[in-house]
Amino acid sequence: MTHRPIDLCRTWLFVAGADAAAHEAAAHSGADVLIQDLEDFTPPARRHEARMLAADLYAMWRAAGAVVAVRINQLDAGGLTDLDMVIPARPDIVAYPKAASADDMRALDVEIARREQLRGVAAGSTGILPVCETALGVVNVREMAAASPRVRAALLGIEDLAADLMAERGRDAVELDYARRRFVLECRAAGIEPIDAPYTYADVEGAVGEARFARRIGYRSKSLVRADHAAAINGALTPSEEECARARALIAAFEAGRARGEERVLVDGLWVEVPMMLTAQRLLARAAALAGSR
Repeated sequence: MTHRPIDLCRTWLFVAGADAAAHEAAAHSGADVLIQDLEDFTPPARRHEARMLAADLYAMWRAAGAVVAVRINQLDAGGLTDLDMVIPARPDIVAYPKAASADDMRALDVEIARREQLRGVAAGSTGILPVCETALGVVNVREMAAASPRVRAALLGIEDLAADLMAERGRDAVELDYARRRFVLECRAAGIEPIDAPYTYADVEGAVGEARFARRIGYRSKSLVRADHAAAINGALTPSEEECARARALIAAFEAGRARGEERVLVDGLWVEVPMMLTAQRLLARAAALAGSR
């Protein structure tokens, strides 16, 4: 993968496949991962045009410091042609829509491997990102993670998932609360990075609020569909100076208590034990890693 490790990729921006203005805006958005979407964001009549743009587009995005991804169509619906055209451009990640089973991942792995060999791309260098946007995809994410070493993260869909659940959509996304919580649990159990669903409304305040909620329940990454949301979501998913100061104070208090022979310490009315101290250390390590990756 280019530059940034998967766990430091906070924002994953879907970009219309054939829209030059959107490509340029994405390059300047600050999103960590840019995804050329050859599926829903590209009308079938423009897919050939979008595929032909891949080499120059990915070079531009890499020059901007982004990790480069592409969402192809399903293999039996144009995805094989997508791979033929984009693998020579060396995307870091291939995202697969409506991923639902280990068989999906194994089939995609085989097709990518074949094209890597034919095009002189380093074997195994192209990652796979299952986009889990059906009920079956959400409940099967662990088996998909185990199906290929290329799978290091999975992304939760939202609009198709809501439709599959026969749920009614709303800004508060209450209808997807269980799926969102289950998905982060399943991904963590599988040892891969969960990527939260995109906020599909226009207001940045709602996007930030959703990102903060996602972070609270265990997500460190969020997908998005608007370039103008990227900077704000990056901020919401990055430990603040205030958070780091609190973490340092908590660690110092805990270590002082341990030096006195105490098994836990009271900090601002909260009993701090080993797990909370480790959480504070993780926050500081993440802040340092993100600062170093800029």
